[in-house]
Amino acid sequence: MQRLLDGLIKFRQKDYEEHKALFSKLKRVQEPHTLFIACSDSRVMPEMITKSLPGELFVVRNIANIVPPYKDTHQDYVATTSAIEYAVKSLKVENIVVCGHSNCGGCASIYLPDEVLSKLPDTKKWLELAQDVKRRVMGHLKDESDIYQREWLTEQINILEQIKHLLTYPYIKEKYLNKELNIYGFYYMIETGEVFIFNYETGEFELSN
Repeated sequence: MQRLLDGLIKFRQKDYEEHKALFSKLKRVQEPHTLFIACSDSRVMPEMITKSLPGELFVVRNIANIVPPYKDTHQDYVATTSAIEYAVKSLKVENIVVCGHSNCGGCASIYLPDEVLSKLPDTKKWLELAQDVKRRVMGHLKDESDIYQREWLTEQINILEQIKHLLTYPYIKEKYLNKELNIYGFYYMIETGEVFIFNYETGEFELSN
């Protein structure tokens, strides 16, 4: 905790002072250009990875950067979907990025035995949304004992599955088809700092940096 408190002081003395005019401009309004959907993993820092300033990214984070498919219901408490709705409809972002990453614990957890996941009931329920990812990976995997290949495939296919889920939202699909909204898939390699972006034309993740 002391490290966090020291950080607050350093932020106020250095970073805030450096961008004082920007913070003043942002005091009553935000106009982010991008909705950034990322994993809650502590090693993934959207603003650091993209070198974005305050006010640029509207960030949604959850286990395994999952986007629940659209449901025409307003009876549930829907944190991720309400944030997506607000970003697209109210803030009118120009871009949506789904960012997955290497060594994702959430993606790995979809392969855990039921007796293990049952000890994490809320996590287990959330990961039901990734069962199609698991099925697709197992259909592509040639050697089920190759854990690293399974990890690589799962993390990248998961990004594509969440983009597919985004397009089940009528207001997103409409904007996307009208070229009013761009949707990107990022894959971040923690150990190298590399970011791969999905190329819709080639069907592959290509190194961007």
